[in-house]
Amino acid sequence: MNAHRPLLLRLVHTCAGLLAVGSLAATLWSGLEERGVALAFGLLVAVGEGIRWNGERVREAAPLGAAGALSYALLGADAGQPTRHGAAQVVTVVLTASLLGSVPHIARGQGPTVDHLARRALTVGFVAVCFQPLYDRGALTDWVGPAYALLLLALLSLTALYDAVLAAALAHARTGWPFVPVLRDELRAVPGIGTAVIATGAVMALAVAVMGLWALPVFSVPLLLAQLSFRRYAAVRATYRQTIASLARATEIAGCTPSGHARRVAALSQAVGRDLGLTEPELTVLEYAALMHDIGQLSLVDPVPAGATAALPEAEQRRIALLGGAVVRQTGVDPRVAVVVERQADPYREQPLAARIVRAVNAYEEKARDGGPGGPLAALEELRLATGGQYAPEVVESLARVLARGCLTLPVTG
Repeated sequence: MNAHRPLLLRLVHTCAGLLAVGSLAATLWSGLEERGVALAFGLLVAVGEGIRWNGERVREAAPLGAAGALSYALLGADAGQPTRHGAAQVVTVVLTASLLGSVPHIARGQGPTVDHLARRALTVGFVAVCFQPLYDRGALTDWVGPAYALLLLALLSLTALYDAVLAAALAHARTGWPFVPVLRDELRAVPGIGTAVIATGAVMALAVAVMGLWALPVFSVPLLLAQLSFRRYAAVRATYRQTIASLARATEIAGCTPSGHARRVAALSQAVGRDLGLTEPELTVLEYAALMHDIGQLSLVDPVPAGATAALPEAEQRRIALLGGAVVRQTGVDPRVAVVVERQADPYREQPLAARIVRAVNAYEEKARDGGPGGPLAALEELRLATGGQYAPEVVESLARVLARGCLTLPVTG
């Protein structure tokens, strides 16, 4: 891990910790204002964290908790009566509720990470500091009707941008993925669940100002339904991925390739794809193609020894790749996956980037696995010597960077 990455993590965690401790101290010193309001919003955040999504990586695992936290930070009145809770109390209530709501997940070993709590503290602190002091000083008195609603949406949009930068910085520090592509993916995710969270947070704050706390359960329902729909969609995606992984294992069961080869190539291909800045949809296509890159060997009469296609003549490699593409097309998988599979043996200058990655990573894995202790280094050097004609230089150098980081855990053979 580069020196600046753990420094960045410590900086973010330290800032979040100082904000949390300072907010708690200020709240204890001044006392808890509007305890009923604090309890209602705290309960909403705790419930949101309690039903958080613990499946595959998503940008916002607890949308209801996030919307509740943002609405409390932007709360100026309760049923027409001005509130006095302030920014410090907002951070204290939100963090306390987040921790309480996370207890069941922590008990199952699926609790939120320090990064998640740091993001929550810094994001809520940001919007509360932007809004609460202005409201307390009466600077927003003249903002009424649509102007006030637009102000809240503008603040939440700015907060969403801030949160995306923070999430990208944490992901970069944790994984070493390039910051700009990660930030791009974070920003692309904002119009999805991020928009729902922003809209719900603003509507809750406006509704409570007029209707009182009864507005919270009413306006929580749409976001709960959206979260339920997302869970079903995620379950379908997980089943789809498992189906593709099962198809990929057919070559291992048939004895065409070593056990775990497809999974190792897929994991390393994704890491290289992230290093080269592929988007999330492109990474998904790359993963599926890497899992199924050897499926054409099922059509061979005489199996390739140990499934090592990288050592075959180029004409034979292309024949196997075309057979694999034909098989993939018959499975109903995304046609883009079939294109990558059937073009993985083409001259690299004619290949799409995903096919270049699969070809280089597959060759590396085949050459490294039987090379003993020095196999990985020798395999990488062999790929570098072949960049003139067989492998894309930028892909080989990206592979070298990924391996040098030492942060990738590949599935074990067996």
